[in-house]
Amino acid sequence: MLLKPVDNTKTYLITGAAGFIGMHLSQKLLELGCRVIGLDNINDYYDINLKYSRLDILSKYDSFVFHKADLVDKVYLEKLFTEYNIDIVVNLAAQAGVRYSLENPDTYIQSNIVGFLNILEMCRHHQIKHLLYASSSSVYGANKKVPFSTEDMVDQPVSLYAATKKSSELMAHTYSHLFAIPTTGLRFFTVYGPYGRPDMAYFSFTKAIMEGKPIKVFNNGNMFRDFTYIDDIIDGIIRLIPNSPALIKVPPYKIYNIGNNKPEKLMDFIEAIESAVGKEAIKEYHPMQPGDVYQTYADVTDLINDVGFKPDTPIQEGIGRFVDWWSSYQK
Repeated sequence: MLLKPVDNTKTYLITGAAGFIGMHLSQKLLELGCRVIGLDNINDYYDINLKYSRLDILSKYDSFVFHKADLVDKVYLEKLFTEYNIDIVVNLAAQAGVRYSLENPDTYIQSNIVGFLNILEMCRHHQIKHLLYASSSSVYGANKKVPFSTEDMVDQPVSLYAATKKSSELMAHTYSHLFAIPTTGLRFFTVYGPYGRPDMAYFSFTKAIMEGKPIKVFNNGNMFRDFTYIDDIIDGIIRLIPNSPALIKVPPYKIYNIGNNKPEKLMDFIEAIESAVGKEAIKEYHPMQPGDVYQTYADVTDLINDVGFKPDTPIQEGIGRFVDWWSSYQK
């Protein structure tokens, strides 16, 4: 399979550049010699010092420029797109978190719907060559059929976060149909790794186990997640930037699952953390939380067929790398 490499003569806008996936993607593009414009509002959903630590890594590259701004600021976006003559947009900025959407629904509407609409409008009026955007495995809701396929119906979300992500996919399809904007949606499955988000279970579990504090295990540990290591996520995106069928389809629209294609039982995942830390967790068992789902499981057939790639990092290896990073970062 002959694939095109990323074009390092183009200018890439990465929204959410101070975020977990955004930082890793920006760094990869910079290593490939690309010019990257990073944008992030540095909100306080979690510790902003971690976000600035990510930006410190990116700031070492001469071809990286950072703008602190919010996607809802359409005037700022217009100036940004005009100034830099952007070619490719990867929209990773969003308000994340399923449970947090129960407490602060307005934030999700502003960031994930209004903000994404502004990005679509910029792409429409500035002849953007390709828009890739973060969706989520949460759009599958409580679907019983596994593995989850992009051909499945996803019209029964069980959280507002999931509903906003599905809305983004619908909006992208509309703009692809009306204005011939190539759009590629990326349904990520439980991404983990160094510089990850502190609100994710693996992060809080690791911290608590190291400190000898109890961890909360929901649904008595009877849940499965398709845990996907960050390097696999980045490899998938890098391959899709120049090779997605969205660049040639009519309408130019495509959605992919990017997941490990191997759901792990939550208790096995906790055991992997215990092994890496060298310490047993103190476990508190709780019922399933509102908005949670029993299982996620990615069908990655399209990813394999279109770009010849399948995520495959074992959790023991990925968690080991994360624990090593976290131990070093604390120091």
